[in-house]
Amino acid sequence: MGGFNEEKMTAYLDSLTEKGIPSVDCIVYRDHEMIYRHMNGTVDIGKKEKVRADQRYLMFSMTKVQTMTALMQLVEQGKLSPEDEVGKYLPAYRELQVKDEKGLRKLEQPMKLWHLASMQSGLDYDLNRPGILRVLKEKGMQAGTRELVEAFTESPLCFEPGTHFQYSLSHDVVAALIETVSGMSFGEYLKEKLWEPLGMKDTFFAKPMNDGLERLAQQYIAGEDGIVPMEQSCNYQLSENYESGGAGLVSSTEDYAKLGDALACGGVSAEGVRILEAETVESFKKNLLCEAGLKEIAENMGRKGYGYGCGMQILMHPEEIGSTAPAGIFGWDGAAGSCIQMDTASKTSFVYVQHVRNCGMAYDTIHPTLRDIVFG
Repeated sequence: MGGFNEEKMTAYLDSLTEKGIPSVDCIVYRDHEMIYRHMNGTVDIGKKEKVRADQRYLMFSMTKVQTMTALMQLVEQGKLSPEDEVGKYLPAYRELQVKDEKGLRKLEQPMKLWHLASMQSGLDYDLNRPGILRVLKEKGMQAGTRELVEAFTESPLCFEPGTHFQYSLSHDVVAALIETVSGMSFGEYLKEKLWEPLGMKDTFFAKPMNDGLERLAQQYIAGEDGIVPMEQSCNYQLSENYESGGAGLVSSTEDYAKLGDALACGGVSAEGVRILEAETVESFKKNLLCEAGLKEIAENMGRKGYGYGCGMQILMHPEEIGSTAPAGIFGWDGAAGSCIQMDTASKTSFVYVQHVRNCGMAYDTIHPTLRDIVFG
């Protein structure tokens, strides 16, 4: 791996704030050493408050990286297997139906754990599905993770599991599975098995009724009127008691950088705490998508050259997209434009955070540029 160009990285990050992104923060680790950090911009509506090192953000789908890490911990312990049927742990998933051109029918094959991990379950991302609305009407803000996840099954699947890729509520189902197997709430599990061992002090689940979290950067949305402020909430946290495995966490750049470093270094933190075996981390780099799925992630999510494994994209064919980065880089991103990317070969990782929803430039341009500056 070549030398990391700090000047190029700083110039690029500063150019983003000049283009209207209110704040940026980026940390690069190599073999447990923070070799780079740069932040710029403001985090309040008045644009007077400078971004700070311990700033908090809504992480949205970057939550999935933690959910998959937790899942693979339980697989390592023999408490779960990727081949397990979901209905073994969540009874509502035993009688699933799928919708096809002829109408509704029973599944030919059961939904398995690896279908959830790889977004090939047949679920969608409809937060207004009848089951969710029914449970929220009955239980209100007291509705729990497992009962809401079980209610997903009141709608038919979009396709037979394993036959297509569709970004969905699959990882929320994984959170309910982890609760069932561990006997803990999902948040308690993550706190005991990830946050405390890695020293992640600013990571917790957002709650819908929190409207002024301390140190939470102002959230923005990009649209026809430019980049404008929006409400400080996470719509994926369906109730006060629900903990979304797909999109529910509040965290900081510093906390996520600790997780990225541990995974890039084969599952061990700078302090020597092991969260996963090296072999398990390598399994994150295995593409699980079928042929149709590879086409769909490229066409529907703009991820040409990438595969998708256990909750993370894997750079498989850098030459197809003109990238100077090596194959094998893995990670994921979030709805407000943040991303985490890791490379076990060079023990290098980076975390980039901004707080702008609906920002297509983040995925099309910013993340690939940062990838090539760090790993190229």
